This record gives sequence, C-alpha cells and structure tokens, in this order.
Amino acid sequence: MPAVWVFVEQEGDGPTSLGLELLAKGRELGDATVVLLGPGSDEVFSILGDHGARAVLHLDGGDRLPSGPVAAALADRAGSDPPELILMGQAYNDRDIAGRLAARLGVGVLSNASDVRLTGGGVETDHEILGGTQIATASASQGPYIVLARPKSFVAEAVGGDAPTIEKLELPDIGAAEGRITETHVEEREGPQLGEASIVVSGGRGLGSADAYELVERLGKQLKGATGATRAIVDAGWVPYSKQVGQTGKTVKPEVYIACGISGAMQHLVGMKDAKTIIAINKDADAPIFSIADLGVVGDVHKVLPKLIEALESR
Repeated sequence: MPAVWVFVEQEGDGPTSLGLELLAKGRELGDATVVLLGPGSDEVFSILGDHGARAVLHLDGGDRLPSGPVAAALADRAGSDPPELILMGQAYNDRDIAGRLAARLGVGVLSNASDVRLTGGGVETDHEILGGTQIATASASQGPYIVLARPKSFVAEAVGGDAPTIEKLELPDIGAAEGRITETHVEEREGPQLGEASIVVSGGRGLGSADAYELVERLGKQLKGATGATRAIVDAGWVPYSKQVGQTGKTVKPEVYIACGISGAMQHLVGMKDAKTIIAINKDADAPIFSIADLGVVGDVHKVLPKLIEALESR
C-alpha cells in the first residue's frame, strides 16, 4: 500500500478534530503514519491507533517555534524513507510547515483541497471554487506529494485499530531561522467550540451595530450552540477573528446553522454551506443567502430574534 504521512497536532489531552479527519482519509488512501506534533501520551497514541494509524512519528517542539525545525526533521526523514503522500490541514502550523517542507524537498503544495486521490502517475485534488458551486481538479506528478485539505472535508471515525508503533524524531538546530515561544495565552471561551458545535448562530452586517450582536449571543446560549460571524463584522471590530466563518475563517458543518442579518457573500457561504439545515433571517427577500437556505425568514433581525429568544426562554 502507498505510504501516507498524516500531520496531526495535539491540543490539550488529545489530537485535534482536524487531525483525526485527515487520518480518516489517510487510512483510506494507504498505510497511514501519523506525524504527531505535541507532548504525546499513551492516551493520545491509543486514540490515533483507534483511528487507523499504523505508526506514529512523534515530534515535541517544547517552547520552540515548531514550523522550521519540524520541516527540517521531516525533510531529513523523507530523504531516507519517502512517503508517497504527506496530508496536512488548512491550518496555521500545517500551512507553515508545508511551505518550508516543500522548499526543502523541491516539490509543490496543493492547498485548500476538499478531496484527494492517488493515481497511477501522481495525485489529484478537488477544490471548491465560485462559492462552492463548481469543483476544479488539480494534479501533481512529482512526489512526495504535499496536500493541504480543508477542515470538515472528511469524517473522523474510529475503526478500532491496534496500538501504533511509536518513533520519536528529534528536532534539529536550524540556526538563524530558529524561534522561541516566550508567552502563550489561552482564549477564554464558554460553551461549545465553533468548529465542533452542532448548532451555530452567526451574525452579519445586517445586525447594524456591534451592540446588536448580543442578540446572536443570547440565541446561541438558549440553543446551547456556538456563535459565529461574517468577515465584514470581524473586520469592523464588532467581534474577534476567532468567530469568523468563511473562506478566510473557520469551516463549520453543524446540524443547524442560523444566519442572522447575513446577505450570503461567497466568502461566507464557503465556510457554512454544508450545514445539514440552514435557517436564514434577513429583511432583504432577494439576499443570496436564501438560495441555499432550507428555511428563510424575511424580516428584521431586531424584531425576529427577540421574539425567538422570548419563545425559547418561556419554554
């Protein structure tokens, strides 16, 4: 079977959901070896094995900025034992490592993929364009192939695999390109995380002001869901970037997505169009969001949301 490396980061006490999504695809394509970045633990290794990893290459960066050293370590390993495919996610460290690794290996990177296939002579990737209304296919023939896949493109699923073999890779000294992490901050969050929530309530420019975003927060709390936002109100400073849903923000795939005062620009639709049920509230009956909504409410969010919140609070 083709050798496939799957990049997985550890977050807290376990692998990230994105990493497990990638591992689901990796084990489908070949013999999956996880490249784990993080402190590691028996519990983490067990989870990776349960999701289909045959082996784990473990790298622990400690307080070192990981991208440069990790890319150097993987390039050294790939030089002696190259995989056919290196599968990574459309996330910060993944993208940084992928670019550095590609430069060291003299290959390209196929990024923002929604699917990936190994062919007889190379690799093919699918990419959503024009707001997801069309699919473009790209290919590469010089390996090892490096592919960055979008979050929520694959479904993480445990398959009950055996415990993987563990190999610790040391991070080399990369000289002047070395960086250190001097301080970290953990964002305070309440309720479910945006990328994992089964219900997401998002607000857009139609709210009219930063103060009106409180309606989105109140509705999200009543539904025990997460709250999101469009790029427009993030850029305006109404809410932090961590809430942005869209092409340059988070990709979400909840059971229910409620779009409040969101017109439906392509940049936003890319990040939420695969929600199982989409409910749109907008006073403009011709807003593009209604073209993908399962339920559309033509009305002023300042009137609709308070009534909806009141009805939920009275239950």
